[in-house]
Amino acid sequence: MIQIGQSVDAVDPTAAQLDARRFNRHTFWCGQSGSGKTYALGVVLEQLLLGTRLPLIILDPNADFVRMNEVRAGVDPVVAAQLKDTDVRILRSGDAPGERLLVRFLDLGLRSKAAVLRLDPLLDAEEYNVLLHLEEEVTALSRNQQSLAQHLRSADDPGRRKLLLRLENLGILDWDVWAWGGSSTEDIVDTRPRATVMDLSGFRSHWEPKVAALAVLDHLWATREQRQPALIVIDEAHNLCTAEPLTPVDAALTERIIQIAAEGRKYGLWLLLSTQRPSKIHPNALSQCDNLALMKMSSPHDLAELADYFGYAPADLLARSPYFTQGQALFAGGFVPEASVVQIAGRLTQEGGSDVAVPM
Repeated sequence: MIQIGQSVDAVDPTAAQLDARRFNRHTFWCGQSGSGKTYALGVVLEQLLLGTRLPLIILDPNADFVRMNEVRAGVDPVVAAQLKDTDVRILRSGDAPGERLLVRFLDLGLRSKAAVLRLDPLLDAEEYNVLLHLEEEVTALSRNQQSLAQHLRSADDPGRRKLLLRLENLGILDWDVWAWGGSSTEDIVDTRPRATVMDLSGFRSHWEPKVAALAVLDHLWATREQRQPALIVIDEAHNLCTAEPLTPVDAALTERIIQIAAEGRKYGLWLLLSTQRPSKIHPNALSQCDNLALMKMSSPHDLAELADYFGYAPADLLARSPYFTQGQALFAGGFVPEASVVQIAGRLTQEGGSDVAVPM
């Protein structure tokens, strides 16, 4: 059991605990802006680092978890030492200092590569066919984007020329996310650090964070038979598992997350989906979650939808959600003996993000 705070309804102060073993089921975490959702999620992730050997893979769109390797002042020295010895890899994007978040274009699955390039196998048959054979042709050419461009430019095949034009016109070869022949996030994930934080916040193109997430999720699924357990934490999950995908990349991401939600448990791939708006999450992923953490939620529509999906959450406790104070949460499902409202404890590591102050 991991301790996450205190029970709100107990007559005497009572420690609130979660059964860490039950994170082998998918978890849904939600709360409106200002509820303390991300802070509280950090508390639980810290306790999983301390109390289990479960590797965490954190898709972090707002750089909220990029300081999980920095212990706060005043933390018990024994706990602080344990956290400092924990293997937490922080992979940064943009101009932020530190280890880079990079993925390999040629290692993407065929469907994902086609989604990135916005290729249809029938409407763009020539280019798609070139893409189909690209990996076997340029195995030794993935060292840099210039060699890939030269390979496509040197051929008389019109399909290759068209594919090069597409790559150049979309600016894909110049994205900062590509590892090409160097070390990649997929390589790091394969070693299963205790936590791998993927900072998705700093890329220049709005496509790059989604492609980075897609590459890692594709890789986890492609290597699922190795049965290396991992908790995949997706913050602001409505951006990656949308109820209504509008682009090929959105569709590929949503389908992969749904696939992990439906079949991942038997391979040790477990999801924790966190969002402000449950109605924006694809229902096929939402319906697979056996654990619920609900913070303040004032929308009657969202609460009604949660009641439909999570019948194990008592109606009277759900009805209290609009009145929760900051840091209070309802926990229900397999990871608690019974549904209860909890006041979340304090963080042990530093928060990455923060509110912007109003100029006075």
